[in-house]
This record gives sequence, C-alpha cells and structure tokens, in this order.
Amino acid sequence: PLLWIIIVFLYAMFTKSERRRKKSILAGLIMIFFFGNGFIVAETTYLWQKRAVPIASLPVYQTAIILAGIVPYQEKALTDRVNISGGADRLLHPLQLYKIGKVQKILISGGSGTLVGDKSSEAIKLKQVLLYCGVSESDIILESSSRNTYESSIATKRLLDSMQYRGNLLLVTSANHMRRAEACFLKAGLKTDIFPVDNATHGEIYLDHLVPTELAMNSWTVLFREMVGYMVYK
Repeated sequence: PLLWIIIVFLYAMFTKSERRRKKSILAGLIMIFFFGNGFIVAETTYLWQKRAVPIASLPVYQTAIILAGIVPYQEKALTDRVNISGGADRLLHPLQLYKIGKVQKILISGGSGTLVGDKSSEAIKLKQVLLYCGVSESDIILESSSRNTYESSIATKRLLDSMQYRGNLLLVTSANHMRRAEACFLKAGLKTDIFPVDNATHGEIYLDHLVPTELAMNSWTVLFREMVGYMVYK
C-alpha cells in the first residue's frame, strides 16, 4: 500500500489540473488512514486466516507436514547455525506436538525458494534443528526439492505415494498461509487436518490500532500476497 500512496502523491505533484491535485491529495490521505489503521487490517486478517486449533482436541497423528519458508536467505550469515524468521512456530509447535505424543513423525517439505544465491534446502536445515531438539532421525521425513506451496503439495503427495503411506496427516503452516496451502494439498490429492500457527491476530482490539503505523501497512502487504497467491493458484 505504501507504494500505491506514493504514486498517488506523485501524481498530485505533477498533474497540471488543480482539481485532480486536490482529489489526489485527499485520496492519498484517506489511503494513509485506511491502510495505516491497525484495527482494519487486524479484522481483515482475522477473517482471512484459519483459526488456531486447541491441542487437547487433536487425535494422535502419524505424520505432521511442516511447510518450510521460514529460513531467510542471508548472504553473509554464519553457516554454523540455522537462522529462522518470524514464522518459527511452524517448527516449534509441531515439535511440541511430537514431544507430547500427538504426532509420531514429522515431514518437512521445502527446498530453496530463492532465485539467486544460496540454493540449499530448507528442509535439510530444519531437520538439523529437530535433531538438536531430540527428535529421532527415524521420525523425520524430508521433501527437499519444492520451491513453493504448489510444488510442495505435488512433491509431498508423490513422496507419500512412494512410501505407500496410509496414515492420517496434520498440515502445519502459518494461519495466513493455511487457506492457500490447504487448497493446494487437497487439489494434489492429500486430505489433511490443519493446524494453523503463527496467528497474526486473535480478534483483539486495542486503542493504538486507531493510530496509522507502518506496521499496519506491512500487514496489508502480507495479506495481499496471500490473497493474490490464492487467486493465482486457483
């Protein structure tokens, strides 16, 4: 949204029509208030994202599928550790489910989504974290070739078919991403239960939501990416 607002104000600067200039400035101010308003984006995100599932309500799953996309590419980062971005709950919550016996195996799906630079697989890196945390290597399954959600669903289906897998599945990804991911896996032929994590909002309302902030605009960017991705995949 910030780019759209800049374009509107640039138009106001260079247009020769005083009438269009005033309208553009007004439109830009309205966009700042709307897209900078934390309450509006929080409520819209709450409607879009899938709801968190109580752990107590879960049966025991033979396999949890973790979708990668949480290891950022950092050209100068040290390679003696695994750097995880804000979506770390995709890994930590299934780890918790494994530790308490709700999940028997963990399948990590995801290669490298970068167009340039480091092409190493996220799945391999995240496996190392699980091993550090005490998960048995025999309980970890890797799909390390996919580059996006669509490819992940196809590759995971192919992998499970090759294993003649017949157990129940729990799909784990961020709540904002779950709607698109669930649709991809269903279309690929994998029926899963869902376990959304990393919920951006739980429907809370705070007074500071009324003050325009750049954080609200960033939240719109994340939300628009998922909405556009869903439509493109459709």
